[in-house]
Amino acid sequence: MSNPRIGKLEEQIKFTVAQLLQQKIKDPRLGFVTVTEVRLTGDTRDATVFYTVMGEPAAWEASAEALESAKGLIRSTVAKKLDLRSAPTITFVPDATQQAAQDMEELIVKARRQDADLSIQRGEQYAGEADPYQSGDSAAPTD
Repeated sequence: MSNPRIGKLEEQIKFTVAQLLQQKIKDPRLGFVTVTEVRLTGDTRDATVFYTVMGEPAAWEASAEALESAKGLIRSTVAKKLDLRSAPTITFVPDATQQAAQDMEELIVKARRQDADLSIQRGEQYAGEADPYQSGDSAAPTD
């Protein structure tokens, strides 16, 4: 059973970090970052912030460096805004959901292409008879 306080804190941290990235952090390396999820440990000492970045892999790397350098400011601001006794340590992790979805789409396209190629090779002929069901009086069960 999850603690409702933890869930509320996760949402507040997510909102606060997103607001900080948009308004206060002015690092030129920081690209268009979106905070997707925050997970707190049960003792609220560690927060994992998942994020995505619009752009090429170079933008991901530059944004990761910018987030690492701003980690202290973000941590102290989160503690102040949420009125926490101890600030949770913050770990930034790139969110792999978008990449996993893209990989899945590519696999589906590949499977459809292979199915189409196989049906071309096979032709329109199906295994078995044209009408596999028995028809007429001879199919009636006898007791």
